[in-house]
Amino acid sequence: MIANDPLHAEGVDAAGEVPGGVRHPPWLLAAGGAAALAALILTLIGLFIDRGHRFAFDSAILLAARGGTAHGVPVGPSWMKPAAVDITALGGVTVLTLIVTITVGFLAVRRLWLTMALVLSGTISGSIAVGLVKLLVGRPRPDLTDHLVQVSSASFPSGHAANSAIVYLTIATLIMQIVQGRGARSYILIVAALLVTAIGMSRVYLGVHWPSDVLGGWAFGTLWAIGWWAIGAWARLRRAGVSVLHPSE
Repeated sequence: MIANDPLHAEGVDAAGEVPGGVRHPPWLLAAGGAAALAALILTLIGLFIDRGHRFAFDSAILLAARGGTAHGVPVGPSWMKPAAVDITALGGVTVLTLIVTITVGFLAVRRLWLTMALVLSGTISGSIAVGLVKLLVGRPRPDLTDHLVQVSSASFPSGHAANSAIVYLTIATLIMQIVQGRGARSYILIVAALLVTAIGMSRVYLGVHWPSDVLGGWAFGTLWAIGWWAIGAWARLRRAGVSVLHPSE
């Protein structure tokens, strides 16, 4: 559960204790490794697209989702298409805005001002960054299959994949810093990751993104979320008067 004392919940108690969500070195190592991997993937995809190439797996996966035929019918039972439409909506502007608003409202009620500010700053700046990258890259949408939902912006990175990762993972990793219990923190992160994965996969199934668009969106959003996790961890360690380089001391 979230600590009852707002001061403790934000990372400092009377004894200057560092919160469990930022105290354990494995979290720091995992975050650093994931950030490096995400940055590498994002850079490689960006360079590849910039040279006008298309990944072989882009066409293969899109065609496989349509039974191996261009402009074919989506594979799977009849309920798959409406399910994909419902899932993809979870990464749309309306739902993500509601999620951020509800989260910020809850944090304000609990007087968790630091976490609230980090959530707002991370999600808003991330959304702006995704839009700028789309404009700069200007990759066309897939033309191998019919689009099962309406789209208008450029293809890379997938806005749904990137923005859902930015919103759900940023909120999850920041909430993890103020939630007591390793099991609870793990549950929050796993649920957020599964949700982001499902949203990204739905974009490919609906034929509106190349798989590399989604991969790039996941990498961008994950890197962004980890960056704001690190900012939150740094702020809480500073509040607790603990060395940023040696949080376990």
